[in-house]
Amino acid sequence: MAEAPRPPAAELRSRLALALDVDDMVVALRLARELRPWFGVAKVGLELYTAAGPDAVTALADLGYDVFLDLKMHDIPTTVGRAAAVVGAYGVRYLTLHASGGGPMLRAGVEGLHRGASRAGLELPVALAVTVLTSDATAPSHIVPKRVQVALDAGCGGLVCGAPDVADVRELAPRLLLVVPGTRPPGADAHDQARTDTPAAALAAGADLLVVGRAVTAAPDRAAAASALVESLRA
Repeated sequence: MAEAPRPPAAELRSRLALALDVDDMVVALRLARELRPWFGVAKVGLELYTAAGPDAVTALADLGYDVFLDLKMHDIPTTVGRAAAVVGAYGVRYLTLHASGGGPMLRAGVEGLHRGASRAGLELPVALAVTVLTSDATAPSHIVPKRVQVALDAGCGGLVCGAPDVADVRELAPRLLLVVPGTRPPGADAHDQARTDTPAAALAAGADLLVVGRAVTAAPDRAAAASALVESLRA
């Protein structure tokens, strides 16, 4: 009989976010339950949030996940601040804001997010500034450092960046949480991702949290893919 896959140690599990990029809550919960042994964070993006709204956050938190709400807010500061305050009361662990929105918008988002959590008596969540989308292969080299500085000045607690940018971003922001989406195991289909690398390379470069989606959720054997991912990070 084959040996059962080993679930990751708690510390490693807390650094893996499962991207539930689906538009059906039933499917999302099925994936979340199946892959819970390997992932400590669940990412709710626009698809799932549009389909299920705040219920997606509640349902995943009830399964024991830290919830990463990936809405990439980008609007005038007042609107972002008010919307972030609503999210802060949901009990999410992370919320994304577009760094391209500028310092005043990011600051309003951070303050709103913390205000909403405080009013609900919850732990303060982390506002993550998105530097450059991982599908963008054309961003000039000066853009990421500029957006990192804007996020630092605005009081963001973390940054979202592509794997190739991690080492440079870590030097610019040594204390901020670095979140890296779009990583792929060696030989895997890159799909629509341009700024990508292997999960192991991203961690070695200084990433704190890896967001993993189709490389596991679209695999023929999801548990085996998740287990292989974890083993590659233990090596």
